[in-house]
Amino acid sequence: MPTAKAFLIDMDGVLISGQTLIPGADAFIARLRRKGIPFLVLTNNSMYTPADLAHRLQHLGLEISKEQIFTSALATARFVHTQKPQGKAFVIGESGLLVALHEVGYIQTDIDPDYVILGETFSYHLEYITKAVRLVLAGARFIATNPDPTGPGEGGIVPACGAMAALIERATGRAPFFIGKPNPFMMRSALNYLGVHSEDTVMVGDRMDTDILAGTQSGLQTILVLSGVTRREEIEKFPYRPHQVFNSVAEIPLD
Repeated sequence: MPTAKAFLIDMDGVLISGQTLIPGADAFIARLRRKGIPFLVLTNNSMYTPADLAHRLQHLGLEISKEQIFTSALATARFVHTQKPQGKAFVIGESGLLVALHEVGYIQTDIDPDYVILGETFSYHLEYITKAVRLVLAGARFIATNPDPTGPGEGGIVPACGAMAALIERATGRAPFFIGKPNPFMMRSALNYLGVHSEDTVMVGDRMDTDILAGTQSGLQTILVLSGVTRREEIEKFPYRPHQVFNSVAEIPLD
């Protein structure tokens, strides 16, 4: 694989696992910084702002600034802003999504919204899901930040954005447009944000169905690490393959 000029790096399962640093992740980030290789931490997690996530990563020992984090919430805000600037949205989500939409000038309301935007949240309330269903049926366009059906939680997995989106889709007959990985829009937005080209960039992730698929569809080189959800024997189940496979980011060569 040619020497990479830039990296897009998934967060959960690649740099951290829950509240724990994956061994060698700090050294990998330090090597990138030492060599002056631009990178962006790319996450489908829409709950937190880049500043929130940077603080969390720094607390675990990773030298990553808020400017080096790009979330599905940021990509979602960019998408609706390009589609309908200064629009209105009924939003189910947390501060990461709410702030991103506010910063592009979106009004958040349940009065005749242009969009229903579904993101990750600490608790999905049936009242809000019901309101979302009614607004989609009334004509609001349906956007979801990411297709992940489950996420990590205390004591095990919890339903995530993709699962709640499926509920709304079943009730309305309207499929959402997912913004986050593996949508190439998320990847192009991240590349533009970083100011690099796809042919010079590597996507590093732990999921075949989001990270590696996203990189493959967007023309990036891809590296799968086995420190997250994917086991080596599962790679053969997919019709596409990563360019390289490592146990963790600690093994990725930069020369």
